Amino acid sequence: MRTLTALILSVALACAAPFATASTAAGARTVEVGVNGLVCSFCVQGINKQLRKFPATQDVLVSLEHGLVAVQVAAGKSLGDEQIRKALVDAGYTVTSIQRTTTPLAELRVRLAKK
Repeated sequence: MRTLTALILSVALACAAPFATASTAAGARTVEVGVNGLVCSFCVQGINKQLRKFPATQDVLVSLEHGLVAVQVAAGKSLGDEQIRKALVDAGYTVTSIQRTTTPLAELRVRLAKK
């Protein structure tokens, strides 16, 4: 029985590995995603709703003007790039880039407001 439990746990961890990109690696807690197809406030609401379903999501920023979606990952949690990409693609958007940064969303909001 212990062997079966260990085998199941090993398989589960191996399957989760591609999605477990460490969000805290090198202090990166913000995921900035370039997105095509953002056109209205309903896009903003829909993306917010989708990305906030992830337990690791602390905050979300959607900028129609800049084609940017940013996710602040909660401390001690991880959120994989592919999880974010899948959520956005399944919602009908095209992901053009994904970049992990250390920029807090509050600072990103200020920077985008100046552009």
